[in-house]
Amino acid sequence: MTGASTKVYCVRHALPVADYTIDRERPLSAEGREDARRVTELLSAVPLDAAVSSPYLRSLDTIRECAAGHGLTIETDEDFRERKVGETAGRYDELIRMRWADFDFAEPGGECLRSVEERNMRAFSRLLAGHRGESVLFGTHGTALSVILHFYDPAWDYRGFRRIRSWMPWVIRLDFDGEKYVGREELLFVDKKR
Repeated sequence: MTGASTKVYCVRHALPVADYTIDRERPLSAEGREDARRVTELLSAVPLDAAVSSPYLRSLDTIRECAAGHGLTIETDEDFRERKVGETAGRYDELIRMRWADFDFAEPGGECLRSVEERNMRAFSRLLAGHRGESVLFGTHGTALSVILHFYDPAWDYRGFRRIRSWMPWVIRLDFDGEKYVGREELLFVDKKR
């Protein structure tokens, strides 16, 4: 490696409460709070220099205990928010396939994956530039993390997203040489398939 080695510990949030009016404020379920402790246990011995998150409560709450255990204050970035969901009318699975087949497609009132990828990568570039050579705890969402993975590895597509769809939480480490992506390792998943 020629640049500073940066490690980003991406944590897809734990299981939230199913029905909640305001998506941004949707809390973790009791089961999700228990599973968030697994993230804390997993990363307890990992030296972490910073914590960054989506501003959504479920992402913050999934990494809050872990960050506190490392003496870190969580920075939030609005660009890391989850995709805006529009009208699905019972077509959720079909619409997922359509979005991954065409990054410019969005259901009425929803956000296309290209928009999600562009703003998440803007924020991720800021994260890498601001934390060069550090180990960073990053609280995120399934779609947001999937488009970041797709940016670095175009082979990550609909199949990858479908594979992790019920994994809450999911922890994956992304490794960088400077700002150049060099690889990833899956560290934990809790399958909430019902």
